[in-house]
Amino acid sequence: MFKSLSLKVIVFGFIFTFFSSFGQSFFIGLFNSSIRDALSITHGQFGSIYASATLLSSIILVWIGKKIDDVNILKFASYVIIFLSASCFIFSKISSVIFLFVGIFLMRLAGQGLSSHTATTTISRFFEKNRGRALSTGWLGLSLAEFIMPVLIVFLLTFIEWRDIWVSISILVIIVLPVAAFLLVKDVKLDTREESKIEENNKEIKQWKRIEVLKDYRFYIICMTMLAMPWIATGSFVYQSFISSSKEWGPYVIAQSFMAYSILSVITLFISGFLIDKFSSRKLLIYMNIPLLFGTIVLYYFNAPISSFVFFGLVGVTNGLANVLGSSTWAEIYGVKYIGSIKALTTALMVFSTAFGTALFGFLIDIGFSIEDIAVVSGTYIFGSIILLYLVKNKLNPHYL
Repeated sequence: MFKSLSLKVIVFGFIFTFFSSFGQSFFIGLFNSSIRDALSITHGQFGSIYASATLLSSIILVWIGKKIDDVNILKFASYVIIFLSASCFIFSKISSVIFLFVGIFLMRLAGQGLSSHTATTTISRFFEKNRGRALSTGWLGLSLAEFIMPVLIVFLLTFIEWRDIWVSISILVIIVLPVAAFLLVKDVKLDTREESKIEENNKEIKQWKRIEVLKDYRFYIICMTMLAMPWIATGSFVYQSFISSSKEWGPYVIAQSFMAYSILSVITLFISGFLIDKFSSRKLLIYMNIPLLFGTIVLYYFNAPISSFVFFGLVGVTNGLANVLGSSTWAEIYGVKYIGSIKALTTALMVFSTAFGTALFGFLIDIGFSIEDIAVVSGTYIFGSIILLYLVKNKLNPHYL
């Protein structure tokens, strides 16, 4: 069906990012009410369990994710598939608070963590000249899931018990993904790269190990920029009801605003892929959070319902840039030989930051911060990270051997 190995790798990434949606916050959140009713727990209890399980998954991901550098991608993907299917089945059997913690931990690790890690690491390692466009196309799988899953699941919940949906997902994973993985990446080895007709640069860049990356000050400055989007966006999503009540918006304003978020995320994904291949991730990185910074300004100054669309639209633009830059930047600077272990660390930090955002927003709200105050805190962080990145922007080139 797919003759080009490059196309097969992209399709593999697309499918795995799509299936990673089962462990994403937006998807698990669709079952929030059903789970709370079944276990008789409050919003706060669910949020605390969710945040703590997410934190644990980010810690484990650092260790498990690095294994993708040591084994064939088909073998690693097979383990992830089995783990994801088993996690979905276990999630369907949740019957207590402890079981809920275990279920969320497994889904966050298998879905948001390992499935997306497998997709982006495979694409980042395989592609060089077309890495930006390949990653942007692969991430469209998650965008497609974000577009169709909420409506589909809400519809299914009207006549199917939520536990049965998760059993069905488990079966779907174990049927579809093994076939897809075998057909698409059985010929992809650790040293397999895209075909290049013209060798423009014969200089070989240094291949950094994770321990070396951890000693590089540039890594921490880049991380400050990379992690702004996850914690600010997650906090805004989780506490959208607080934003609505603070701004006196109607109950459907933010829900409708997600259309602007989704559409602009997809458009930016397409554009960013071409821009990265033309100019490099290193040059685009400093612009990544500027739309998000303007979003916090909108959230601070404006109260009209239309400002919700503007805010979430700007968040969507940064999200589109972040999805691609979050993988391509590390490959450009640190090489691809150990990209799996490096990406495991950065993905874990991203997952950690989503839990941090949930906790920070909740803490600030509890001590009396308004949404405008939180916007100031968020905007100050973004501005500071941009300044730091600007100071080292000329030092982000890879080291050549």
